[in-house]
Amino acid sequence: MPASQALIEAVEALWRIPRPGPDNLLSAPLFTDLAEICNAEYGGGKPTFALSSALRSLGLPCDLPKAQAHLSLLPGQAAEALADAYQRKTARRLHLCPLDTADELPALAFGSAQVRLYSSDELAGLFDATRLARNFPTRPLEADRLAQFQWLVVEELVQLDHPPERRAFPWLYETIGRDYGEIDPHLGKFPPAVEGALAFLLLAPWEQWSTMQEVSWRGFRVPWIHTVSDDLFIRPSPPPSPETLSLEPHIVTDSWGEDVELERPTAIPLEDESTPELMKFDGAAWHLFEHGRASTLFETPIVHFLVRAFLADGMDEVMAHMTAIEAALGLEADHRNKRKTDSHKNLGATKRVMARIAALLGDVQAAADYKDLFEMRSAYVHGRQGLAKVGTADRVRARSLARRIVRALIDVAAQPAQPRDVVMAQLLDRGAPML
Repeated sequence: MPASQALIEAVEALWRIPRPGPDNLLSAPLFTDLAEICNAEYGGGKPTFALSSALRSLGLPCDLPKAQAHLSLLPGQAAEALADAYQRKTARRLHLCPLDTADELPALAFGSAQVRLYSSDELAGLFDATRLARNFPTRPLEADRLAQFQWLVVEELVQLDHPPERRAFPWLYETIGRDYGEIDPHLGKFPPAVEGALAFLLLAPWEQWSTMQEVSWRGFRVPWIHTVSDDLFIRPSPPPSPETLSLEPHIVTDSWGEDVELERPTAIPLEDESTPELMKFDGAAWHLFEHGRASTLFETPIVHFLVRAFLADGMDEVMAHMTAIEAALGLEADHRNKRKTDSHKNLGATKRVMARIAALLGDVQAAADYKDLFEMRSAYVHGRQGLAKVGTADRVRARSLARRIVRALIDVAAQPAQPRDVVMAQLLDRGAPML
């Protein structure tokens, strides 16, 4: 439904407030009048903070510097946008992830995600630069510099199940007496949609393609993400700075023969074979990944730790890879007393995982690699004296083994579904004689 006349007139009155506006907009009579009209027409309670965020995003004139007055919408347009925001049932979130230190990658599209270069105009659209300028008039979006980088962009559609004020400031509606120190064990650093897209890309053998493994086996880094919601009541995050990404000097010669210093993204070169292989990470491959992730084989936090290893540094990276392997091929029952009827009762938990690795990958050496890595991990955890530094070869070996196991489980999940413990038992039966 279009905006009511009462809503339009209330917005027009606010738009006539001279710059710099009241000391406290939230208590200004014209603001409270608009809030009461919104509550009367759409319900959900008086939208104090949510309405304030919406008005800034629409370009409330008294809130903008004089030099940026042109950013303000006309009051009629602002009223219609406000009415639309109240009546929406869904919102779109765009998760913008810079691929720092990435070599030139082919454009990819899978699920609701894309990997590619964007022009400065395209990035300005994705970031909703006009809305950012209205909210942060002294912090311009440096779209030209950010456009030098490649991006992973993940789109997500979310249901708007709560009224505007609760969406704008959810912490105000937390249950009294809840445990604010509680930990959600499955919550990752990034939103689930982003972690899913990253996990899919991490199935590629980046560690084999890297020409500078001692610098990094990764094909890229994701130092931060910027999430854009088209929910008008959600205050946007400040525009990110290109200085948070890896840039290096780049000297070129101009038409006069003079050296000119520019900048360009730092890149870790990949082998040429990476381009055609990456192009296989398409919609069909994503469908197989999603199917596998929804199976019982992935009911443990395999994906969580695969992504955690990518985001971690140092020994935490190796530990996360080892945990991903255990989550993939370990069972709680491996650590319990074995029944007399268990045909593998003489195999401890570590050897059971080794057997499953050998069977899953058809590779006895992979099982031996796991044993070596597990002993290194145990020496670290239990503080044995004389633990040497972990070399590049072992870091890469842990990453490669974790990746191969996850990819192989995706293939197993494409077969007729079976309970996870049944699959683990079958792998153990096949792998035990290989040790």
